Amino acid sequence: MTMGKTMRKATDTTTGKKSKAAVTAAVAVAAAAAAALSAGPAAAYPGGARAAVFVQTDGVDGNAVVAYSRTADGELHQSGVYRTGGLGGVLDGSAVDHLASQGSLTYDRAHGLLYAVNAGSDTVTVFSVRGDKLVRRQIVPSGGDFPVGVAVHGDLVYVLDALGGGSVQGFRNVHGSLVKVPAWHRSLGLDPAATPQFTHTPGQLAFTPDGRALVVTTKAGANTIDVFPVGRSGIAARPVVTATPGAVPFGFTFDARGRLVVTEAGTNSVATFRVGADLRLTKVSEVATGQAATCWIVRDGAHVYASNAGSGTLSGLRVGADGALRAVGTTATGAGTVDADVSSDGRFLYAQTGKEGGVDEFRVNPDGSLTRVGSVVVPDAVGGEGIAAS
Repeated sequence: MTMGKTMRKATDTTTGKKSKAAVTAAVAVAAAAAAALSAGPAAAYPGGARAAVFVQTDGVDGNAVVAYSRTADGELHQSGVYRTGGLGGVLDGSAVDHLASQGSLTYDRAHGLLYAVNAGSDTVTVFSVRGDKLVRRQIVPSGGDFPVGVAVHGDLVYVLDALGGGSVQGFRNVHGSLVKVPAWHRSLGLDPAATPQFTHTPGQLAFTPDGRALVVTTKAGANTIDVFPVGRSGIAARPVVTATPGAVPFGFTFDARGRLVVTEAGTNSVATFRVGADLRLTKVSEVATGQAATCWIVRDGAHVYASNAGSGTLSGLRVGADGALRAVGTTATGAGTVDADVSSDGRFLYAQTGKEGGVDEFRVNPDGSLTRVGSVVVPDAVGGEGIAAS
């Protein structure tokens, strides 16, 4: 890495008519070139297809996605292993969380696609999803160094790259294929030499539910939450920046009213923020988990569950109609609790446990408490991150 002064101004690689022309040209060329894969018989979901959970191994000698079918009682059974065609990666200083990010495996339900990052190859793999089966259809350069997350809204797909100061790169989904739009690249301006890498690189990116903004957390790299306005020509050149001194904002989700719910690893807490019309954030509530390394978070209805990697636990909280948080209990998991996801019907929660490379299975009860169903060990997935449930 090269030494550099920390820059908090995001940079636009091109602007104006040239930018719009580049977008139009890139999409037009790709539309002409894109060829959809032949579709095999797709099981009707949910009328008979197997519900599934997909887990990324992040193997440095070869990344893969392991597919599991889900039974009616929430148990997982391995149904296949699918190579991404790329390599996983390990950030310096990481242990149970090699990518130190949330959203490295992203399910695009609307298009039936699964996006997997290959951090060691600087690429993203696109799979077609057919029940609990995957078909690899594309591998594309991420547009930066060490991709760690993918965000989707409609036909817009953005990739978060962690190294080299951090950046985001935009793509169009054209007939199921990703098309890079060079004008949709933004630097996050973090210090590329800051150490350790796993705490000083960006944590997650995701679109707001209405799609009008793209949110990025910078962890200890800048202790900010960056909100990029989204327009017809991609994201704005510069974000609206909310400083969160010492909080180390990491993973996030959104509540039913579109408020941001963020884990703050620096204080081991969970906070809610109202997103203003000007995209500025106002903190509404904050609750300490009392656990260690509170970093990932997933929502299920009115409840959110934060993963505490240092404690091997999940912290459950209820989000009130006014955004206030109330703790509902702590549930033990295997060691190194990292990324998690909830089944589409809201009945089950699946949490990765990075120390052993496993997934713990839980039933979500009406009061928000969790009941353990079982666990599986994912082949070659120690330290791996990325989980997506259908």
